[in-house]
Amino acid sequence: MDFADKILTDLMAKIHALEDEIDKLIAERREQFHYTVERNRVRFDREILNKHREFRLGLWRQIVQSPLPIILVSPFIYSLIIPLALLDLFVSVYQFVCFPVYGLDKAKRADYVVIDRHKLAYLNPLEKLNCVYCGYGAGVIAYAREIASRTEFYWCPIKHSRPVAAPHSRYANFIDYGDAQSYRQHQDDIRKRACEACEGKSVD
Repeated sequence: MDFADKILTDLMAKIHALEDEIDKLIAERREQFHYTVERNRVRFDREILNKHREFRLGLWRQIVQSPLPIILVSPFIYSLIIPLALLDLFVSVYQFVCFPVYGLDKAKRADYVVIDRHKLAYLNPLEKLNCVYCGYGAGVIAYAREIASRTEFYWCPIKHSRPVAAPHSRYANFIDYGDAQSYRQHQDDIRKRACEACEGKSVD
């Protein structure tokens, strides 16, 4: 491992430490807002639920208050359910068929597609529908990104020649653009590292 690789490894370790710190802060916020998560089910204190209902906006009132342009573009938003559902289906079938051949662990869909905001008592039916839709859409994209990143690590772990906006977590372990010798000499090792990364093992 050269000096540049060591710096990247250290930075990734710091990022993971920060992610753990964020998880701890979120856990503390759960206590502040009086809810617990049991078997992926959220439970609020009854008193808190009653307070939440006081903040619920009536459905008709929300529709009347919505700007006309937002109402007019709504069909375009909801029409995306078709490509999202197809993406969900195709990436699920792809990893089910191909990942065992590559030796990669399959991404757990439930870790990315999280739909729970519709259970909040302060949301009206339309808001709940929108939250289900957003949770599904954003979740499917995150799920597909994870599958794509595992595939990319296995087949083409080469950094791009220019900066990439918000690269996935495995990108720092890719070989530098133009480093032909490392790519050819360590292809098998790279694929082994890709499999270990999917299993949650260290890739240092």
